[in-house]
Amino acid sequence: MSRPYNFHSIEAKWQAYWEEHRSFRASEDRGKPKFYCLDMFPYPSGSGLHVGHLEGYTATDIVSRYKRMRGFNVLHPMGWDAFGLPAEQYAVKTGIHPAITTAQNIATFKRQMKRVGLSYDWERELSTTDPDYYRWTQWIFLQLYKRGLAYVAEVPVNWCPGLGTVLANEEVIDGKSEVGGFEVVRKPMRQWILKITAYADRLLDDLKLVEWPTSTLEMQKNWIGRSIGAEVEFALAQVHGNLRIFTTRPDTLFGATYMVLAPEHPLVEAVTTPDRRAEVRSYQEAAARKSDLQRQELEKEKSGVFTGGYAINPVNGERLPIWIADYVMMGYGTGAIMAVPAHDERDWAFARKYALPIREVVSGGDIEKGAFVEIDQGTVVNSTTPDGSFSIDGFKPADAIPNITAWLEAQGKGRKTINYKLRDWLFARQRYWGEPFPIIWVEGEHQALPEEQLPLTLPETTNFTPSGTGESPLANLEDWLVTVDPATGRPARRETNTMPQWAGSCWYFLRFIDPRNERHLVDPDKERYWMPVDLYIGGSEHAVLHLLYARFWHKVLYDIGVVHTPEPFMKLVHQGIVLGEDNQKMSKSRGNVVNPDDMIERFGADAVRLYEMFMGPLEAMKPWSTRGVEGVTRFLDRVWRLMVEEDGRLSQSVVEAEPSLETARLLHQTIKKVTEDLESLRFNTAISQMMVLTNELTKLDRRPRSVVESLVLLLSPFAPHLSEELWERLGHKASVGQQPWPTYDPALTVSDRMELPIQVNGKLRGRISVAAEAGREEVLRLAQQEPKIQEALQGKNPKKIVYVEKKLINFVI
Repeated sequence: MSRPYNFHSIEAKWQAYWEEHRSFRASEDRGKPKFYCLDMFPYPSGSGLHVGHLEGYTATDIVSRYKRMRGFNVLHPMGWDAFGLPAEQYAVKTGIHPAITTAQNIATFKRQMKRVGLSYDWERELSTTDPDYYRWTQWIFLQLYKRGLAYVAEVPVNWCPGLGTVLANEEVIDGKSEVGGFEVVRKPMRQWILKITAYADRLLDDLKLVEWPTSTLEMQKNWIGRSIGAEVEFALAQVHGNLRIFTTRPDTLFGATYMVLAPEHPLVEAVTTPDRRAEVRSYQEAAARKSDLQRQELEKEKSGVFTGGYAINPVNGERLPIWIADYVMMGYGTGAIMAVPAHDERDWAFARKYALPIREVVSGGDIEKGAFVEIDQGTVVNSTTPDGSFSIDGFKPADAIPNITAWLEAQGKGRKTINYKLRDWLFARQRYWGEPFPIIWVEGEHQALPEEQLPLTLPETTNFTPSGTGESPLANLEDWLVTVDPATGRPARRETNTMPQWAGSCWYFLRFIDPRNERHLVDPDKERYWMPVDLYIGGSEHAVLHLLYARFWHKVLYDIGVVHTPEPFMKLVHQGIVLGEDNQKMSKSRGNVVNPDDMIERFGADAVRLYEMFMGPLEAMKPWSTRGVEGVTRFLDRVWRLMVEEDGRLSQSVVEAEPSLETARLLHQTIKKVTEDLESLRFNTAISQMMVLTNELTKLDRRPRSVVESLVLLLSPFAPHLSEELWERLGHKASVGQQPWPTYDPALTVSDRMELPIQVNGKLRGRISVAAEAGREEVLRLAQQEPKIQEALQGKNPKKIVYVEKKLINFVI
């Protein structure tokens, strides 16, 4: 499509101007309020950005530009979450060092971001792979270590022999590694663990301090999973010992008809009888090939194996068969459950499949159909000890729980307790491309390196293949591996694990505040000025782990006085997924990825930015449409033609004149609407309002300068290149981004007329326009005089008139 202006040259011109004048460098003028606007920084993959990535970046850019015009010091930084498995796997295949491919990928991302006009303070750019950065990641680890929050344990992990590393649950899909599609098994390994559970209560309780999406808050709460209940001891029938379970419903103990252990539970071997051993081991091996996420899928069919062992129910002495099933996890509770199939959907399905008894102990449900009653409904039944000495029959479940818990405590068979789903954080990876641990091993004991020896840098190598021993490729580098204890001179061996990719992203928002500080992680005075982050935008895929881990580290830094806020991110927004034009998620395999370079080349950066925001609400999922880009392009062209003649001169229609009352009202309504929409991130409706103003101005032969200039200012955060050019052509020297944001007169935002819908018997029959100050009698008189309404009334007098002031009229006949 032909364009009235050369967007290529205009966009290049102003991007060069911004760089030369350092237009977006964050100022720390303490006379101004601050605004810290942050994107979840990207992993720089080889494929570069697609238009979906740009949605969140464009949103933060618009807000940042707007806030600068509102008089804020804006910190809007960008960096790279650049350690990770994909770069290492590429190195294994090609022999090219991860640092080389990472640098190339960063250069591509940065070029694309600059081309779209994102107003980052590039002087604060950082990468998690820079030793000057990960020196402080290692320093934070040492603070955790010194406080007893980092420890070594042998735990079950997702081990991928093909990749030679441990994988997080979310890196395993259908029992295979997300990268490479290799088989993954569960096996115990020595790992570094961070004691995030020590902060479980604070991580849960402090959610009340933040303004986050309700769904994200719920996901955080569910992941932490604090629940109050009872630990109950079941004696083992055939061997010495007890089986401990945690339950939030001890009132249903009399309804337990079998027990279930996680396949990894340490008691499985002890309770399994010889005749059941082969089948039990086979099931354990199958379970080891599944990820935790697969095992927890509620909709999947439950499976299990009987061990041959029994446990004794402490309330009635019944022998309960002990099964193993992969839906029970060692990571939650005690790794064992009492199954009450009459009152739990999962247990009911399992019991029906294996013909196990189902006993009702709370009346009001339908156990044949698996319909269960809530805890605040029903009445406890069939819940009396055999000798009649204790009973909770007739109680409501909520009242029965404290009674039976007290009885269990008195009998020495249980106790009230609080349990968490949250498990300590497995913090080790068997990779080369990650932060080395500042730890050495001396005679089998681990100890920290002195802080003055940081950073412990990654050694150079050309061999990125796993060691073959379960250790990372670092174990192959003898010169680096073998060292001495700096305190005693004794021989020592370096830790060969590296930190997970999560480590660098746990605190990057702090380093942006003071990225070149060689003495401190962050200057305390600067931290007090800039923190907390005021607006954080990123994908919902990080709604749990990244946010949880970052909050954990931040709270530790709060406890040691490095930061002054208990929470790092005040307001959080998740942008929606941008689908391909085929309404499918963008992917190379589908061939539906939209490259922003192609769109910018064809339509210009401003058009792409505007369309990213005009597609729909920021949080909504929506498909990309190239025709939609053409639509917003026509809008930008109309804005250009409002002010510029075909020969490039300022249009003679732009005049020094007072706007009419009607035009003034529309302008002030637009300023109000765009301002309020920017504050609440309703970018699409702000753009719509500017389109309305543009269309009305297009109709005028004489366009007041004050109005068109205000339009340029309103448009500038959205389409900054075009706005800079128009501002200059309107005769201004300073950048449009340095101008104050337009203000509105509240009196001029109220129209002198109002439009009311008119219904007859609840059906819309017409509309009338009346003076805003018109009273009820005048409004009804004018409504009944409307020809369409007279026709609908058919000469009848209304039996009833409903008038909702300034909203609607309904005549009932």
